[in-house]
Amino acid sequence: MVVVMAAEAGEADVQAVVERVEAAGGEAFVSRGVNRTIVGLVGDVEQLGTLNLRGMRGVADVVRISVPYKLVSRENHPDRSVVRVGGVPIGPGTMTLIAGPCAVETPEQTLGAAQMAQAAGATLLRGGAFKPRTSPYAFQGLGEKGLRILAEVRAETGMPIVTEVVDANDVDLVSSYADMLQVGTRNMQNFALLQAVGGAGRPVMLKRGFNATIEEWLMAAEYIAQRGNLDIVLCERGIRTFEKATRNTLDISAVPVAQRMSHLPVIIDPSHSGGRRELVLPLTRAAIAVGADGVIIDVHPHPEQALCDGPQALVNGDLRELAKTVRELPPLVGRALTTV
Repeated sequence: MVVVMAAEAGEADVQAVVERVEAAGGEAFVSRGVNRTIVGLVGDVEQLGTLNLRGMRGVADVVRISVPYKLVSRENHPDRSVVRVGGVPIGPGTMTLIAGPCAVETPEQTLGAAQMAQAAGATLLRGGAFKPRTSPYAFQGLGEKGLRILAEVRAETGMPIVTEVVDANDVDLVSSYADMLQVGTRNMQNFALLQAVGGAGRPVMLKRGFNATIEEWLMAAEYIAQRGNLDIVLCERGIRTFEKATRNTLDISAVPVAQRMSHLPVIIDPSHSGGRRELVLPLTRAAIAVGADGVIIDVHPHPEQALCDGPQALVNGDLRELAKTVRELPPLVGRALTTV
């Protein structure tokens, strides 16, 4: 942390800052330039942040140098991490396809979607048993019945399950079925839920909040990591802007930015960002080109009958093109499609 003194600050002002920092157990190093004096601070950054140094006389600014998300930062973990979900890797060098129905509706629909996804190259099965929806009248999911269906489909296909948990009280239940827990955009700052999934012993997919900055996203991941779980995959799924042409605005730059700031894998959700079937493939190509570690895509055998997000679910013709895309494009950026 660095304290920048105002040009008019006197020696007494500088000394007052030094004394307050030292009284709190920190160290202060004064550097005097031609026009400005700065004070470098060493110590517990969180404790130093409580000293209200910015409010002291003669202080122009206080700049934090070290990042607040210690565990997920690359400062102390320079190499990028690989997270394994039921033996399937997500991370550098690979491009992992996660696909399946947005919501579990019936055993037949879920198995059909899983087989379609697997034929396209997916190695992980997504499917929502609990569905947080904007409208209280929309389909909220089948709950534990949906989890049982997912487990049956996993037994049939061999695909590990990625599914959302929406309440801290349900973490143990969902963990008993799922291979990976998903925290959705609406719950990115549900801190009780983040702490609960952090202690569940399962890999976690953390979707970026639709109003969240990248730093806030990483701070949410820190809540999970703080409970001893570093098996976290970040998912960029679009943010809310003024644009209405798409469901959300895909922040494609979030991938390299988050990969530079954090060692965690970063994937993209082209289905929920675009919100329309015809946008999913172009956004998938963009995700691969920008260096995403994977994509998560909605698939449905009969999207016109879907109870959730049918307009963005891929069907057979799209899936053939998806299979070609995830097979041919990753090698061009030094990656290989994850296989089992």
